[in-house]
Amino acid sequence: MPRITASPALARLRILDLTRVRAGPTCVRQFADFGADVIKIENTELEDMGGARDGPDFQNLHRNKRSMTLNLKAEKGKEVFMRLVKTADVVVENYRPDVKFRLGIDYESLRKVNPRVILASISGFGQDGPYRELPGFDQIAQGLSGIMSVTGVPGKGPMRVGAAVADVSAGLLAALGIMTALLEREHSGEGQWVQSNLLQAGITLLDFQAARYTVAGEVPEQVGNDHPTSMPTSAYTTADGYMNVAAAGKVIWKRLCEAIERNDLFDHPDYRDANGRSKYRAALNAEMNKALAAKPTAEWVEILNKAGVPCGAINAMDKVFADPQVRHLKAAAEVSHPKLGKLKLINQPVTLSRTPASLAAATPERGEHSEEVLGELGYDSTAIERLRSEKII
Repeated sequence: MPRITASPALARLRILDLTRVRAGPTCVRQFADFGADVIKIENTELEDMGGARDGPDFQNLHRNKRSMTLNLKAEKGKEVFMRLVKTADVVVENYRPDVKFRLGIDYESLRKVNPRVILASISGFGQDGPYRELPGFDQIAQGLSGIMSVTGVPGKGPMRVGAAVADVSAGLLAALGIMTALLEREHSGEGQWVQSNLLQAGITLLDFQAARYTVAGEVPEQVGNDHPTSMPTSAYTTADGYMNVAAAGKVIWKRLCEAIERNDLFDHPDYRDANGRSKYRAALNAEMNKALAAKPTAEWVEILNKAGVPCGAINAMDKVFADPQVRHLKAAAEVSHPKLGKLKLINQPVTLSRTPASLAAATPERGEHSEEVLGELGYDSTAIERLRSEKII
């Protein structure tokens, strides 16, 4: 039975976590937060984990898991792993595509041991094709997918998004694929191979921007903080900083003009329809900046919200977590770490009414649960000590 009770929602599931860096752990975290018994399988030797284990990133990604060490390159290590596979519902990995075949833990090998098991593989560019062997990193995927071509100020060159959006979305898409495979398994009784990759995740995030090309042949360009097609939607200067305003459609455009006491803009022939407001966006933005510079952001937010115009402050991270709505949503939650003390981590953003997720346990130390997991598989203390002396664990 799972030793960490984050939620009863997925407590019946066992997930074997072979992942590292970000995309894979993001996927597995969805299951850990909802109570699945996630066993993080780590190398017997220390390795570069893409950041200090005690640092914010690692701690945030690997909560609610158990950890065991296992040498998968050794035959006895593989034997232990396959015994685990017999008990598992899902195996998640984000090795280079060829590694699992070399280790003998590819999908066909796993299904011979457990026909119900689901293997999820997350890669940079897919499990096959011309880029199969290339190393995948978030920023590379942002560039190849087109994200950087539509991000940033016109004429200033491409700009990466300030978060690992390809990594995170590839992980979440893999989690969605696993959930779909688990539901399908209830009917067929069989597992399957789930795949996601950073490149396609980036294209998926582009959504309507990508569809503008596939459907209409348009190549979207950088427009800075402006919305590509719906104006005035942008970041504007106020008396004490900046704010976002989103006035899409004629009704909200009229409300905005009335709220900032610029009805002349609503009557202006250049801004009469959506095409004009988009075409003459530079002049319109100048007028918006001039009007909004009269008052501080907080005052405008109150005025525009009252008028029914979507708007908001542009917060730095300290302001984000001081925001009353963010606090109400409990976007940060506390967990107790035996060495690091009380930590505030990013909370699970999906809410379930009866079986909510929780941060039940901090990130484990490397190999913290090796003996516990092996004991559950039927290994006695003598066998466990032998595995340790042979550097299998």
